[in-house]
Amino acid sequence: MVIVPHNRLRLLESGAHYFPALIDAIAAAIREIHLETYIFADDPTGRAVSAALAAAARRGVRVRVLVDGFGARDFAAGLGAELAAAGADVLVYRPEVARFRLRRHRLRRMHRKLVVIDARLAFVGGINIIDDLDTPQQIPPRYDYAVAVEGPLVGRIHAAARHLWNLVRWARLGRRPARPAFVPTAPPPAGTTAAAFLTRDNLRHRHDIENAYLAAIARARKEILIANAYFLPGRRFRQALIAAAQRGVRVVVLLQGRSEYLIQHHATRSLYGRLLAGGIEVWEYRRSFLHAKVAVIDGHWATIGSSNIDPFSLLLAREANLVVEDRTFAAELRASLTTAMEAGAHRVSLEDLQKLPWWGVLGGRLAYFLVRLAVGFSRRRGSDYTG
Repeated sequence: MVIVPHNRLRLLESGAHYFPALIDAIAAAIREIHLETYIFADDPTGRAVSAALAAAARRGVRVRVLVDGFGARDFAAGLGAELAAAGADVLVYRPEVARFRLRRHRLRRMHRKLVVIDARLAFVGGINIIDDLDTPQQIPPRYDYAVAVEGPLVGRIHAAARHLWNLVRWARLGRRPARPAFVPTAPPPAGTTAAAFLTRDNLRHRHDIENAYLAAIARARKEILIANAYFLPGRRFRQALIAAAQRGVRVVVLLQGRSEYLIQHHATRSLYGRLLAGGIEVWEYRRSFLHAKVAVIDGHWATIGSSNIDPFSLLLAREANLVVEDRTFAAELRASLTTAMEAGAHRVSLEDLQKLPWWGVLGGRLAYFLVRLAVGFSRRRGSDYTG
């Protein structure tokens, strides 16, 4: 992990802050826009972002949009076609050709949420292009985070976005991309914040995000606060958290209290007993729809990105996170999470678990087994995600 100094970072809480900043940045673009997202919804927010991208393309900005073939399965025929007509380049990562056919790579998705504008400004986080109020079967609004980045770190984010674009283009079109017309200079210093940009793929960076978490957890001395929508850590991650709690660190996990994916939700709940017995505080956010993937450790280390702490993110998907070494930024994120917990979270107790019926306990164990089975099927050499 390479920590890059002299950046300026701005925390953006949920779409209410993120999308106005994103649309303004797109409107100000001069040379090039790279946008990667897992979901690009055809809703009021998706159409507003798409309109801004189309306007940029029409005025001569090189617009490149990469979406996931499962998360944005209807994009290419809808908003994607409109963008292409405006002059934007649109690619789909692993298009879905048979929605109900089970294939080994089905769960290997492009889950990153990145935007890079003119190689001078970047957005990194967990927010898809979808309206905060677009939460089917959930209580809105969607609760999530992104970060606006200026400074030298943008160069690394831009290189990663361009690299993945070229890989997908080569795979889809069968030829190497042309030499880029826009060759950016290194972004100048913009602030005082040190941060790193981490990705997860299935080659050289398979464990970068997980290892960053584990190293920070091992160094923790006072507090670990993790907010994660889809939390199903493997044995090594769980043991690291329990070891921290046993040496006197306050360990808090804020999880989604409402069921979106039934099997994964109950699989997560099957771990509550072990987490509580290990001294870890488990909180469920029930006020609205938690989608965050963030953490703050000891008031100076923070991470924000697309990676959940589950086997789909840590072992299968392409992900991107920022790691920030800055007390001011960490304090702002921690304060935001604390406010959310006080306003809309419930602390789970052992008494809560004892009230569960036997069939609920059995269902959780079965759900955990099914998740592990799905991940094992999707990995070529089987799953190392041991329980």
